[in-house]
Order: sequence, then C-alpha cells, then structure tokens
Amino acid sequence: MAKIYYDQDADSTLLKDKTIAIIGYGIQGRGQALCLRDSGCRVIISELEGTPNYEQAKKDGFNPVSATEAAKAADVIQILTQDHVQAKVYNEAIKPNLTKGKALCFSHGFNIHFKQIKPPKKVDVFMVAPKGPGALVRKMYEEGKGVPSLVAVFQDATGEALRLALAYAKALGATKAGVIETTFKEETETDLFGEQTVLCGGVTELIRAGFDILIEAGYQPEIAYFEVLHELKLITDLIQETGIAGMRRRVSNTACYGDLTRGKRIITERTRKEMRKILKEIQKGKFAREWIKENEAGRPNFNKLLKEGDEHQIEKVGQQLREMMPWMKK
Repeated sequence: MAKIYYDQDADSTLLKDKTIAIIGYGIQGRGQALCLRDSGCRVIISELEGTPNYEQAKKDGFNPVSATEAAKAADVIQILTQDHVQAKVYNEAIKPNLTKGKALCFSHGFNIHFKQIKPPKKVDVFMVAPKGPGALVRKMYEEGKGVPSLVAVFQDATGEALRLALAYAKALGATKAGVIETTFKEETETDLFGEQTVLCGGVTELIRAGFDILIEAGYQPEIAYFEVLHELKLITDLIQETGIAGMRRRVSNTACYGDLTRGKRIITERTRKEMRKILKEIQKGKFAREWIKENEAGRPNFNKLLKEGDEHQIEKVGQQLREMMPWMKK
C-alpha cells in the first residue's frame, strides 16, 4: 500500500525563512503561488513580460521578474512552465544560479525522469504534484480543504528533501486531503500512459469513432453528437463521484446491461495489447524522444494533426450545439 501523509506529518515551519520562486504563472503556477503566499511563504514570480500571465501576476499583487532573477533569489525553485520549455529555462536561467542547499521542485517528472534536466548533486530535487488543475487547488484551499497530491524525492542533498516537500504540500493545503508518496518514474510513466490511452487519446478516438459510425449509418449529426460526446460528462462525473460500480447503479438498467455485456467487445485483448505496447514505448523513452524531436523541428506533425482534428465534422456540429446551451459558457 502507498504511504500517505497528512497535516500531522508535515512541518510548515521549514519554509519560514525560505524564498520560493514560481517559474511560470499559468493556471497551476497561479494556484500554487496564491496558496503559498496565503500560507505565509515568501513567494516571487517569474513570467515573461507582456504576456497575459505576467499581467495576471501583477493584478494578483506580485512583481514578476526574470527566471534568472528568481533563481538567484530563491531557496526553492518550482518549475511550472510547459514540459517542452523547462530544459531551456533551466539551462539558461536556473542552472547557473543553483548553489549548495537550494531545492528544485516540480509538479511533473518528465524532464527529470527523461534526463532533459540534470541537476547538480548539491541540491534537493523533489516533486509535489496536485491531482487537479491550479484553479481547483486554489478553490479547495480557500474553502479550508485540499486537493490530493503526489510527493516524490529524486535527490536528497540536504537530508531534508522529503520534509521540505511535505512542508510545501502543506502550504498548498494538500495534506488536508492526503499526499501519496511515489517516484518521479512512476508519476511520469503513469501520467503519460493515462493521457495517451485513456484520458485524451483513448477517449477522443472513441468519441469520434462513435460519431463517424452513427453518421455513416444515416443518423443526424446533432443526435450523434449528443449521444457520444455531450452525455459523456454525465457519466464521467458519476464515475469520479462514485466509482465505476456507483455509476452502473445510477444509470438505467438498460445502460448498465449494455455496459456489462458490450464493453469488452470494444476494449478487446487486441486493444489491451496495443495499450501495453504504448506503455513500453513510454517506459523506454521512445515517446519522450519523439516529442522532444517534434519540438526541435518546429512541431510539423503536431500542427498537422491538430489542424486535421479541428476540421472534423464533430467540431463544427459541436460548436453550433453549444451555442444552444448558454449554461455551459464560463
């Protein structure tokens, strides 16, 4: 069983005299920075001047600086830029300013696990990864609650890396919900696998396949959209709230029977074999190398595939139907 830490396991005073730099003020960066500040931590923000995130940081009462300035001033450096730019930011701005006893923090292990970032032995390297977007991290914190998070130590130079990581997690409110111990390897590989085979890749292809087959059979695209895409949220909400077993007891018996008897005809042993193959590609670093090369080449395949997806009929139909549902607009 996994080791889970709670409030009583974390000592927030470890952050009392430390400066924390948040590199990247996106959704996760903003959520973490605001929680840390409200927990009494000294927080500085690094963001590119002239960007919407830079302006948001200023509105939130921060004075954003360059990544170099932030890395120089900070004791704990949390890197929350997108995966594909982290190594560049690290090598140019952070690495030259890493002195003995400082700590690097991540919320995803990609760049450490796949050796895009190779930290010196003199610094702590740990991960605190909330299992929810930054906006939810902030909302739960404000409500006196927390979002479950993962914690991992890659390098313990000071002998205090885990205690420091737990203090950071507590400052986010995460220890109120529970912080599960893992490794950079486990977090990275399971995260990529989940995205590729279920949450993003698997779900989107299943939706479009269902839509295409209904259209081929002569059904109206609007009806197909509602049946294979729109109603998916109702099911995923039930699964999130009550588990698969709970969902099955909250949909109609007809739907439940169809689930129990037909699901395995869609996810066959051949599908599982391909999923295992994808996991092997992740574990061996094949996907990471492919994604790094794609970015180095200017993302030709990424942009092509994204454009092709945008032009699918389900996108045009969906845009029209969402206009009929103003309650869905933020």
